[in-house]
Amino acid sequence: MNSKLEPFANRLAKMHKHFGKWARRQGITCYRVYDNDIPGTPLAIDIYENIVHVAEYARDHGMEPDEHAAWLDGCLGVISQVLEVSTDLIFLKFRQRQKGLRQYDRFARTGAEFIVRENGLRFVINPADYLDVGLFLDHRNTRRKVQQDASGKRFLNLFAYTGSFTVYAAAGGALETLTIDMSNTYLQWADRNLSLNDFTGKNHRLLQADVLTWLEQPVQERFDLIVVDPPTFSNSKRMEGTLDIQRDHVMLLNRVLRFCTPGGTVYFSTNNRRFKIWEEEIRAASIEDISKQTVPEDFRNKKIHQCFRLTAP
Repeated sequence: MNSKLEPFANRLAKMHKHFGKWARRQGITCYRVYDNDIPGTPLAIDIYENIVHVAEYARDHGMEPDEHAAWLDGCLGVISQVLEVSTDLIFLKFRQRQKGLRQYDRFARTGAEFIVRENGLRFVINPADYLDVGLFLDHRNTRRKVQQDASGKRFLNLFAYTGSFTVYAAAGGALETLTIDMSNTYLQWADRNLSLNDFTGKNHRLLQADVLTWLEQPVQERFDLIVVDPPTFSNSKRMEGTLDIQRDHVMLLNRVLRFCTPGGTVYFSTNNRRFKIWEEEIRAASIEDISKQTVPEDFRNKKIHQCFRLTAP
């Protein structure tokens, strides 16, 4: 092993032992084992049962493409050895464009899908074709809160991505669900996740729409439980205008609250680490910051997301 990689190998082994025990006690099979823990190795390493997903954080590393690729190859070798997983089951992602690595086929695999379990529920993940695999592990605790709140409720999932919150709401006994996202790809993925868990039929609706435009319509139905997990910024061609969550969150949440039954609950989350909520302008009966409860123990960076529970007036 390259001596420069020994600190990384030692740290990864220590974290794997610690969080492996923690995960087994909790019955968790998908978790973060390494989270940018030491300087010089800015990786996020997630275990999804039998596979490993590795993301390199954007940085100015100063390496030439061949040198950088060799460093990454060494890191993957360490990960394979320490976690005892074949390199064929390690998937590497970049948080920035890496033009110089296009020649390296092992960094550009596509088409791999797996089914993983979380709290007895099943989800399709794709670790190769998209920036994220389809199941955000930092919202494991938030999903459980939704499940615990969902019994007998009408549930709305906005900016729904692959629908994991909807699956949890259905598992918690929601009377009906509506899942909205602008991407047909993600809605089809959400439909697969629901079907995997036998949640099908007219009680579980999926709608392709620009959420901001949809929220402008007259209120025709209300929901008891709503999840809003928007991107930090979006300027999709299918949107009218742009979304900047810091600038627009008051407008967004006030529109959402119109669709919530009196006394109902809205979970709002953002991964904008500089986000400041403007409570005075939001027309909620109460707003509670539940970030400390929702960021899981395996995420050492406690600013991975901010989460708030709003009560409708």
